[in-house]
Formats: sequence, structure tokens, C-alpha cells
Amino acid sequence: MQVKLSEQISSDDAEIILKHLPEWIQDALISRATEIDYPVEAIIEMAIASFLDTEALSFADCKPGRSQ
Repeated sequence: MQVKLSEQISSDDAEIILKHLPEWIQDALISRATEIDYPVEAIIEMAIASFLDTEALSFADCKPGRSQ
């Protein structure tokens, strides 16, 4: 089996990942994506990245329309 690597999670992959998570986590990820108007696949990527690298882009960095 050959694995195809890409830079981003596809919307199809995000849907598969969501289906394998507990419902309360699905709801939280979808809610956050809606709240900040980001695609859910980006939210999943941020969740994984913040788990693997504490200096990665995090949810706290995603505040559209707010100046720092």
C-alpha cells in the first residue's frame, strides 16, 4: 500500500476523522470551525499540530477580525 502525503487534510479525510471521534469532540470541532469561520479540516489540523508541537499555530491564534 502506497501512502500519498499532502500538506493539508482534505475535506473527505476530515469527515472520516470526525466519524471516528466521540460525538462531543465532533461537536466541539465543528462548533469552533463555525465560530471562527474556518474549514473543519483546518481546525482538525490545528488540534493535531498543537498536540504535537506546543509552539504550533493554536486556537488562541485564530481570532479573525480582532487586532492584537
